[in-house]
Amino acid sequence: MTEKPLAGRLALVTGASRGIGSATAEALGRAGAHVILTARSSGGLEEVEERIHEAGGTATIAPLDLTETDSIGRLAGAIGGRWEALDILVLNAAMLGTLAPVPHADAKELASLLTLNIAAQQALIAAFDPLLRRSKAAHLIGLTSSVATQPRPFWGPYAASKAALETLLLTYGEEMRNVSTVKVAIVDPGATATKMRQKAFPGEDQATLKSPIVVGHAIVDLIAGDFETGHRLRVEG
Repeated sequence: MTEKPLAGRLALVTGASRGIGSATAEALGRAGAHVILTARSSGGLEEVEERIHEAGGTATIAPLDLTETDSIGRLAGAIGGRWEALDILVLNAAMLGTLAPVPHADAKELASLLTLNIAAQQALIAAFDPLLRRSKAAHLIGLTSSVATQPRPFWGPYAASKAALETLLLTYGEEMRNVSTVKVAIVDPGATATKMRQKAFPGEDQATLKSPIVVGHAIVDLIAGDFETGHRLRVEG
């Protein structure tokens, strides 16, 4: 792999203010891509942007709430007005929700979870589809979890949302297979030291887990090495 394998590429990372999202954004920046950072927290995004610049990369922050679908359309319009194409889209933002038995799932929280984890992801694909199609080699990465295919007690809503996300993304990939350069891959980060993981496993020693940096590098390596639609990557420690 060359020193800047993604030089000249434009990337958008959601949930980029911390954890896997920020680590992926920084890895993309070091690989030469200009990275657009989105998350609800502008403060966190500014810190990530600063680290990317300090490492010699370039980035643009775009704070927004993905559950407000109008904001997604406005962001796509702004990006389309400045750049010709979007080369990399990393769908990382997600909500864990409360871990509880399926019959005890709170209806209001479930609606919020599905809005972010599914509806907002579809809105992102719809809004950026034209820009992805304009790329000479577009890559769409969706972050998933093992619970999407291996049900675990008390994880019902989150697991269901990830299973739905996988199907949504891979269906889009098949739709693009013969009509564009867009390729879609699913990445399962595995056990990683993040705040979401800490919320799910409060008694776990995060020092025993791999850093989000490992996942970020794995995603960059996957994109730089190219892949075919439907590719699945589980990042080991």
